[in-house]
Amino acid sequence: MDAHAVDDIRSHVKTYLMIFGALMVLTMVTVGVSYLHLPVAMAIAVALVVATIKGSLVALYFMHLNHERKLIYYVLALTAVFFIFMMFVPLFTNMDKITQRY
Repeated sequence: MDAHAVDDIRSHVKTYLMIFGALMVLTMVTVGVSYLHLPVAMAIAVALVVATIKGSLVALYFMHLNHERKLIYYVLALTAVFFIFMMFVPLFTNMDKITQRY
């Protein structure tokens, strides 16, 4: 094994350890926020933001998505938009029942 390969491996290990440290810090933030007794909406918002950051770090570095082609990002964005749309479908279908009551 040449010196370049050894340096490349060390660079990857350093990156993985930094991501692991960031995930541990974000886990501690999640636990710390749970002790703050925030209002439910605020607690959910903070938890979702932290979970999104953690999920993004895992996907980008441990699933190696940061080296993928741009097409995969467009497919993932389309999936996220479709998911959000599907989450709002029950709200929109029940909206006419809500407005008829008043």
